[in-house]
Amino acid sequence: MLIVQKYGGSSVADAERVLHVAKNIMKTKAAGNDVVVVLSAQGKTTDGLIAKAQEINPKASRREMDMLLVTGEQQSVALMAMAINSLGGRAISLNGAQVGIETTNAYSDARIRKIHAERIENELERGNIVLVTGFQGVNGHGDMTTLGRGGSDTSAVALAAALNADVCEIYTDVEGVYTADPRVVKDAQKLDEISYDEMLELASLGAKVLHCRSVEVAKKYNVKLLVLSSMVEAPGTEVKEGSNMERMLVSGIAADKNVARISLIGINDEPGKAFEVFELMAKEKVSVDIILQSTSRDGKQDISFTIGKQDLDIAKAALEKHKKRLTVSEVQYDEHVAKLSAVGAGMATNPGVASAFFEAMYDVGVNIQMISTSEIKITLLIAEEDVDTAMVAVHDKFKNKSVSMRKD
Repeated sequence: MLIVQKYGGSSVADAERVLHVAKNIMKTKAAGNDVVVVLSAQGKTTDGLIAKAQEINPKASRREMDMLLVTGEQQSVALMAMAINSLGGRAISLNGAQVGIETTNAYSDARIRKIHAERIENELERGNIVLVTGFQGVNGHGDMTTLGRGGSDTSAVALAAALNADVCEIYTDVEGVYTADPRVVKDAQKLDEISYDEMLELASLGAKVLHCRSVEVAKKYNVKLLVLSSMVEAPGTEVKEGSNMERMLVSGIAADKNVARISLIGINDEPGKAFEVFELMAKEKVSVDIILQSTSRDGKQDISFTIGKQDLDIAKAALEKHKKRLTVSEVQYDEHVAKLSAVGAGMATNPGVASAFFEAMYDVGVNIQMISTSEIKITLLIAEEDVDTAMVAVHDKFKNKSVSMRKD
């Protein structure tokens, strides 16, 4: 078998954990498998590098930030190769450029275009364990790029797809995918399996177990994906196509505190204004999530939307610059908000889910600012300070409700 494994930063945070992971990798190799391993930067290394950049230049270009941040993963793979070789194994470390991971030109949030698998295949034929830097690649200019925070998951799944691997194992500091963050909800339950669509929604809505683009790639190429613990040996969670088993009505609750709300007050109520606003955000490469437009009053309307906090300064500058052209009377910003979401494939055909969700908010006195829905999710925007209490309340509301997904 060909197995691709990925280990997150907490799994390789120090020398003891590096050696523990090295032994696990060698155990997989000793079972007769070819092994490719993708590693994140150790512990808080990436945060430390960002802090160093802030000390020197708080407004450093994204290109230079990428040049800096890729060094974290290069440390990880080199140290892991040293650990495996010291234990009698054979390993080689490679960065994104050496592997031939081609990306788009967008610094800090690049997308993988193509992977040239020849180098990895040659190293596997030589009997080596191949260690690859996660989170990075090289663009058309020959510059190093990064795939965004959490991008090592995407690196691993993309490599598994390119190599036609038998399985992609994502090792984390938890034992799988849970119905909610177990650090917040004490009785959160581990799921044996979850569909690609449900996992994609949870990942995009703040669940930190998997990077959302990794799930997109897994679904597109039908990669067998397992989420496992790097700390203990235990069955994990398989991410797969939809199941016909009886399952919970809501598969998971996710929260995202990396959110800011922007409200544009008093825009002229005329065709094209919404287009102008969101075209501007698109040009600035600012991703927009929940959107709420008010009804017209006195020829004016308001538009509110959410973005990631990391994009707030860029959005502010663009909106203030074009405020007059957009006919905006006032721009309001709020960084103290969070998204709370319930996700489940059973929601589409079972009435009452929204009612129960809103009842949970009422029970704990949490005010709802914005609402967004799809067939398999409901997302609320609430005050950041309320999100943990709200998550527990929603989880309690749905934890014992199940629905049959079997088809007659």
